[in-house]
Amino acid sequence: MSSVIGVLRRSLGSMASSYVSGTHSMAFVTVPNMDVGKKLAHGIVRGRLAACVNIIPSVTSVYEWERKVNEDSELILMIKTSSEKIPDLSKYVRENHPYDCAEVISAKIEDGNEPYLKWIGDTVNKPVVPAKGDDK
Repeated sequence: MSSVIGVLRRSLGSMASSYVSGTHSMAFVTVPNMDVGKKLAHGIVRGRLAACVNIIPSVTSVYEWERKVNEDSELILMIKTSSEKIPDLSKYVRENHPYDCAEVISAKIEDGNEPYLKWIGDTVNKPVVPAKGDDK
């Protein structure tokens, strides 16, 4: 009997969810160092292009560029935003990134912790945060 109740609770819980799959996205951007990562992250959040940027240190990227295989140490920015902001986020990164061909890839968020997903939407729809002269 308890397994039936558990199934009913999960079913009712998922029916009550108001998040629409794909409304928000995760985007990934590689950067050469922490200074570039922090500068981009602060600009992205301040400009309301995302609610949160995680800076993930110490990845090794192996890639082909200009007919040569390269290996570089990089960091990854994991960016949480609304899906509608991805074009503006990509434009911001292209205009502010030191690479000739900056990586901006995204995937839509199917599901997650509803209060967190609501926070993403609420945050990116607030007015832009004014710079205080401490642009990191």
